[in-house]
Amino acid sequence: MNWREVNFDGIVGPTHNYAGLSYGNVASAKNQGLVANPREGVLQGLQKAQHLRSLGMIQGVLPPHDRPHLATLRGLGFTGSDAHMLASAWKNSPALVRNLMSSATMWTANAGTISPSPDTENGKTHFTPANLAAMYHRSIEFETTGRVLKVMFPEGDRFQHHPAIAGGTHMGDEGAANHNRFCGDYGQEGAALYVYGRSAFDGAKDLTFPGRQTLEASEAIARQHGLRDGKAVFIRQNPAAINAGAFHNDVVAVSNKNVFFYHEEAFENPAEMQKQLRRAAPEINFDFVEVPSAKVPLSDAVKSYMFNSQLLSPPGDDKMRLILPIEVSETARTKVYIDELLASGGPIGDADYLDVRQSMRNGGGPACLRLRVALSDDQLSAMGARSVLDDALVATLQNWANKHYRDRVGADDLGDPQLMEECFAALDELSQILELGSVYDFQR
Repeated sequence: MNWREVNFDGIVGPTHNYAGLSYGNVASAKNQGLVANPREGVLQGLQKAQHLRSLGMIQGVLPPHDRPHLATLRGLGFTGSDAHMLASAWKNSPALVRNLMSSATMWTANAGTISPSPDTENGKTHFTPANLAAMYHRSIEFETTGRVLKVMFPEGDRFQHHPAIAGGTHMGDEGAANHNRFCGDYGQEGAALYVYGRSAFDGAKDLTFPGRQTLEASEAIARQHGLRDGKAVFIRQNPAAINAGAFHNDVVAVSNKNVFFYHEEAFENPAEMQKQLRRAAPEINFDFVEVPSAKVPLSDAVKSYMFNSQLLSPPGDDKMRLILPIEVSETARTKVYIDELLASGGPIGDADYLDVRQSMRNGGGPACLRLRVALSDDQLSAMGARSVLDDALVATLQNWANKHYRDRVGADDLGDPQLMEECFAALDELSQILELGSVYDFQR
């Protein structure tokens, strides 16, 4: 049976803005207050998806969430019509509204953690939506994410869904952004690397910025998913990387099959990481591509998002290919390093630089925008919804975005009831396009 990795990209939402909500995300803080262009953002995302399709990859999408999140407003005691609740909340606390208008669901690397069926005891692909407890604007996402994933991957013989890990920030889980799967090929049994920033109860006094992922949450997900014995590895991210702005491990590391491309300062103990992975999966011929700080300082890695790239195995290609943000080509030392890497004769032979600046200004590169799922042909055919792209669906989504999205959203627009109505109208139509059913909290 044929297996492949399918990338599900987050569609940029109609309320995409630069509110600077993510403490520890250097790019988000730097660009706080800039005027955003949601229309350009969603079209850039679709262009990236189309580029992957042109390489022979299968590409899907995940929808944005309804913003503002009316269920949260009601839960906080706001009453009346939707417009009245928004106006009252804006008058009472613009900061609250900015959080409830966030379009951060576009970064679907944080949607959840997925363990493909070859790795699990019961032979099903397992899904756990991330609780994203570290940041308030993201902590409201997991219920809608869980509903979307259940529509796309129906519960049954092939797919199994779990609730988000409970326990607040002590059990903080940031999803696939801190998770790597290694294998010989996608349909073969693999090993999982869970990267955490801190333990739940130790205080992590060596951190300036939050260690969002906890060891205990990672261990709980491995248990939920029933990973085969000895196939889960837990390694701490380097506190220096977190303090430099690598709020998720995918800012300093990316994997594909047997290859791990990461910065020298990504892990607290990189030698131990290699040792444990080889012990967990001796059948895999690991290829560790460790980038030295002398060639790419950690500051340049975070500035350019060189590692927040997609590492792909396009059908028919002998070498792997990096999908990089264009900022890597505009940063002198990262461009020189990538040129040297491609000429080295190693496992990575090609690189493409793509413009996703609307996402990058909020600290989200190509890897942030996608959720990877290893699927067999049988599992692909069993999917629900209409989330896998073809030319017709891409054209429909482009027309939909041009119809519904503004080309300018600033800080003062977030309290505008008209923007709320535009968002709800767009998502009402999108839910029909993608055949999602009733996954949103608003009713129209």
